[in-house]
Amino acid sequence: MSDASNIAKADSHSRMQYLIKESKAQNQLWILIDDDGCVMLNSEDEDCVPVWPSKDTADAWATGDWEHCKAEAISLNKWRSRWTEGLTGDELYVAVFPNEQEEGVILSPYEFEDALGKGR
Repeated sequence: MSDASNIAKADSHSRMQYLIKESKAQNQLWILIDDDGCVMLNSEDEDCVPVWPSKDTADAWATGDWEHCKAEAISLNKWRSRWTEGLTGDELYVAVFPNEQEEGVILSPYEFEDALGKGR
């Protein structure tokens, strides 16, 4: 899908807007999981759960150390009912649609939920 590959090269803010739009349209977002749970990224200050707008964009990250991981969809209802509270309780953040350089907007779980709700 050329639209997804083009947006993957866009700036962090544009990728976040794309993820929000696509997640709302599909009523889901995507994470990568392995036998131990979801994969994590570490920024300078936070431990983050990366999220992607599609299976293809999540699968593109399943290389190298993560080649054993698989993409898993999470409905927005499940995200709101379980993940926001769970991530907050674990003091984790959300890395929104990171690019290959592991750059992306980092939001608290509640900030991410607010962004999903507004669809900006």
